Amino acid sequence: MKLHKILLLLLIFSVYSCEKKSKDTSEKNRVKENSHHSIKIEKPKLKYDLETIVISDENVIDFLTWYGEQNKENKVLIETKFGNIEIELFYETPLHRANFIYLVKKNYFNTTYFHRVVNNFIIQGGNSDESITKKERKKIGKYLIPAEFKKSFRHNYGALASARSWDNNPEKLSNPFEFYFIQNKKGEHHLDGEHTVFGKITKGFDVLDEIASQKTDEGEYPLLNIKIKAKIIN
Repeated sequence: MKLHKILLLLLIFSVYSCEKKSKDTSEKNRVKENSHHSIKIEKPKLKYDLETIVISDENVIDFLTWYGEQNKENKVLIETKFGNIEIELFYETPLHRANFIYLVKKNYFNTTYFHRVVNNFIIQGGNSDESITKKERKKIGKYLIPAEFKKSFRHNYGALASARSWDNNPEKLSNPFEFYFIQNKKGEHHLDGEHTVFGKITKGFDVLDEIASQKTDEGEYPLLNIKIKAKIIN
């Protein structure tokens, strides 16, 4: 009889023990499951949405400063039917460098030509008479870039600089879309301190000279279109 009671007690203890273990296990699983669902991995939000940003005089400095910090490239290849020109952009002119890289990545320059050619002076690019160029400019924004003059960056042969308006522009703000290369081997130093020099040609001086030798109309526009294709290189 005593043995029977002992066996009964052991059976009851075993049942309650199993129930407790089962309950504990399920509770732990629920905790793990809840903790798993509570963890959300969110991508960091960008300060500017590159798909919707429209650059203006009000946000140009802040945007280009931010963009330059995110995009450190400073070498660009310009392809033309006469050959390629490799250029290096100066980190010491951060707004102009960031702007040029931005336009390259937006494929803006691929809608443009070298539209002004003056032999033994300059070749100027970044515009065209195509409607797509005007549309791209409108999408990118209407703005000017503050001058970034550096005494060590002069208008030497192969220098890259920004075009600008000379009318009602005492601060010498740069046109963000148009640029030029100095083709005069002696340089054009009367332009120092007037236009921001923000880069230089590293390869393709022969292409520069070939483009500069092309025939133009009275408005210095090449008789044959010289299309531009620009891309980032290492």
